[in-house]
Amino acid sequence: MLDMNTGIFWLTLFSVVFAAVGLVFAKGPRESLEDFVVARNSQTSHAISLTLLATTMGTWVLFGPAESAVWGGVGAILGYALGCLVPSLVMIPLGERIRALMPNGHTLTEFVHARYGRSVYIFVLFIMMFYLFIGLTAGLTGIAQMVALFAPVPLWLTAAIVMVCTLIYTLYGGLAVTIFTDKVQMYVILPFLFLLFYFAWQATGGITPVFEGLYDKAPALLNPFDSQGFETGVTFFLAVALTGLFYQGTWQRIFAAKTDRVLRNGFLISGFLSFPIVALLGVFGLAFVGLSLPGEGSTALFNVIMNDAPMWFLIGMIFFGLALIMSSADSTISGINSLVIVDLHRLVPTIPEDKLLKVSRWVLAIVSLVALFVAAQGYSILYLFLLADLFCCAAAFPVFFGFYNQKYRGYQASISIAVGVIAGLFYFPLPGEEATQLYESFIAATFAPMVVSLLLQLLPHQVRFDFANIGKKVHVLGSKPDNVQ
Repeated sequence: MLDMNTGIFWLTLFSVVFAAVGLVFAKGPRESLEDFVVARNSQTSHAISLTLLATTMGTWVLFGPAESAVWGGVGAILGYALGCLVPSLVMIPLGERIRALMPNGHTLTEFVHARYGRSVYIFVLFIMMFYLFIGLTAGLTGIAQMVALFAPVPLWLTAAIVMVCTLIYTLYGGLAVTIFTDKVQMYVILPFLFLLFYFAWQATGGITPVFEGLYDKAPALLNPFDSQGFETGVTFFLAVALTGLFYQGTWQRIFAAKTDRVLRNGFLISGFLSFPIVALLGVFGLAFVGLSLPGEGSTALFNVIMNDAPMWFLIGMIFFGLALIMSSADSTISGINSLVIVDLHRLVPTIPEDKLLKVSRWVLAIVSLVALFVAAQGYSILYLFLLADLFCCAAAFPVFFGFYNQKYRGYQASISIAVGVIAGLFYFPLPGEEATQLYESFIAATFAPMVVSLLLQLLPHQVRFDFANIGKKVHVLGSKPDNVQ
């Protein structure tokens, strides 16, 4: 355990180092607003794969997979890991499609507005912004609680240092700087993961004591087809996979890829790397149960490794944790920034670029202050996370069905989403209630819209949607749209 002053010193030093790396890369005159928001057609497969992996691996990976394993065992681990892999595969055809339909695009909301109209657009914009805020708050909460395990640093101070340093380089340099720092941070994250697994192996004595303990105390956790494990796995799979389709940071990187081939390679590499990493981190939860370690399931990973870890490793964990949080937080900040700029530009096309940036920075300042306040309380925001996941599950099929089907109408998508939200909320626990029917809730939210959408396709249609119109409604930032709706 480090003392408070030592913890603050290393926390500040590492945070400033990452901020300085971003500022040095961004040094020089700022490019156009387009480059600031999407860095269009500029990134290689190597850059795309690393930045996607970095945005996937926030501090939540040190908590979520292991805790899910405590609940649902092997089934939950597989569901969680597949939930991280599948969006990478699904986003390849969706990304190629949206690049072809909207060569000047920036966000999913632009497509939704052009394809479905205002009602679906407002809902999708809400869930995307809501999820970005929850993700930012969860990341700050995670790093604050993690640092507190190593040194008695106040939660608000850790969150504030991380937030300020991340905002400095992200708001100064835009998406290109975010992608560059993601690459740098992944060069920290990947080697440290091997160290993490090495110390875990040393602390547990290998896999044999863990499995012997599980066979003795909780054999159901080793059975992926155990009812609780299966339901937990399916729930996590739906929640993680479908929510990933609405993450603005991912859509920015689709437009940032140089070519469709780069896009495919980047998503394939990041997806297939994320699966074993998340699965192995989930095994810490099994070790926690099998070895009957003290503490809570939410900190299972730390309960496994901390007892015999040397001082340098604890300091290194702060560096590691900062790389995780800043690589995801900068993408989240950049995502919020892009949504504000793009949607404000569409609503008020005559507003100058400098005012667009000023408004977006004020919005981010407010969002950051709220996120800091919540993170400083140390609350569990799992409930809000699950609620955001539920909304995304309800919207997934209606939104992406319209990527290809010309007969699908805006009112049909609205009805389908509404049915999904209502069906999911019917089983969803109220605040403070025990979450005993999450499986039923996510199944209903995911599949009810699908059934309703397909049934509505049986109605007679006279007009087919012309996908060529989408590209005409989406313009380069700084230009005036022909028709603002």
